Amino acid sequence: MRENLFKERLRDLRIEKGLSQEALAKALKTYQANIAEWEKGKKKPSMDSIISLAEYFEVSTDYLLGFEREDGTKIFL
Repeated sequence: MRENLFKERLRDLRIEKGLSQEALAKALKTYQANIAEWEKGKKKPSMDSIISLAEYFEVSTDYLLGFEREDGTKIFL
Protein backbone atom coordinates (compact mmCIF):
# COMPACT_ATOMS: atom_id res chain seq x y z
CA MET A 1 0.00 0.00 0.00
CA ARG A 2 2.88 2.39 0.63
CA GLU A 3 3.70 2.17 -3.08
CA ASN A 4 0.33 3.73 -3.80
CA LEU A 5 1.02 6.50 -1.31
CA PHE A 6 4.36 7.29 -2.93
CA LYS A 7 3.00 7.60 -6.45
CA GLU A 8 -0.01 9.61 -5.26
CA ARG A 9 2.10 11.94 -3.14
CA LEU A 10 4.62 12.47 -5.90
CA ARG A 11 1.89 13.35 -8.40
CA ASP A 12 0.08 15.59 -5.90
CA LEU A 13 3.25 17.46 -4.92
CA ARG A 14 4.16 17.98 -8.57
CA ILE A 15 0.71 19.29 -9.44
CA GLU A 16 0.59 21.54 -6.34
CA LYS A 17 3.77 23.22 -7.60
CA GLY A 18 2.24 23.57 -11.06
CA LEU A 19 4.94 21.44 -12.67
CA SER A 20 4.75 19.19 -15.68
CA GLN A 21 6.53 15.86 -15.49
CA GLU A 22 9.07 17.29 -17.92
CA ALA A 23 9.75 20.35 -15.74
CA LEU A 24 10.22 18.19 -12.64
CA ALA A 25 12.53 15.85 -14.53
CA LYS A 26 14.62 18.80 -15.68
CA ALA A 27 14.87 20.16 -12.12
CA LEU A 28 15.99 16.74 -10.86
CA LYS A 29 18.29 16.06 -13.83
CA THR A 30 16.44 12.92 -14.83
CA TYR A 31 14.14 11.86 -17.65
CA GLN A 32 10.43 12.63 -17.96
CA ALA A 33 9.86 8.90 -18.53
CA ASN A 34 11.24 8.21 -15.03
CA ILE A 35 8.76 10.64 -13.45
CA ALA A 36 5.90 9.07 -15.43
CA GLU A 37 6.88 5.54 -14.42
CA TRP A 38 7.25 6.52 -10.75
CA GLU A 39 3.82 8.15 -10.78
CA LYS A 40 2.29 5.05 -12.39
CA GLY A 41 4.04 2.74 -9.95
CA LYS A 42 5.79 0.91 -12.78
CA LYS A 43 9.27 1.77 -11.51
CA LYS A 44 10.73 2.62 -8.13
CA PRO A 45 13.11 5.54 -7.77
CA SER A 46 16.62 5.08 -6.42
CA MET A 47 17.43 6.22 -2.91
CA ASP A 48 19.26 9.23 -4.36
CA SER A 49 16.16 10.16 -6.37
CA ILE A 50 13.92 9.84 -3.30
CA ILE A 51 16.21 12.16 -1.37
CA SER A 52 16.30 14.63 -4.27
CA LEU A 53 12.50 14.59 -4.51
CA ALA A 54 12.12 15.16 -0.76
CA GLU A 55 14.59 18.06 -0.83
CA TYR A 56 12.99 19.60 -3.91
CA PHE A 57 9.47 19.47 -2.46
CA GLU A 58 10.68 20.27 1.07
CA VAL A 59 9.06 17.21 2.62
CA SER A 60 10.55 14.34 4.57
CA THR A 61 11.45 11.09 2.87
CA ASP A 62 9.12 9.40 5.37
CA TYR A 63 6.22 11.53 4.12
CA LEU A 64 7.07 10.88 0.49
CA LEU A 65 7.32 7.13 1.08
CA GLY A 66 4.09 6.92 3.06
CA PHE A 67 5.51 6.43 6.56
CA GLU A 68 4.33 9.81 7.79
CA ARG A 69 1.20 11.96 7.55
CA GLU A 70 1.25 15.61 6.49
CA ASP A 71 1.25 16.68 10.13
CA GLY A 72 4.42 14.66 10.79
CA THR A 73 2.83 11.83 12.76
CA LYS A 74 4.13 8.39 11.88
CA ILE A 75 1.99 5.79 10.16
CA PHE A 76 2.40 2.27 11.53
CA LEU A 77 0.96 -0.80 9.86
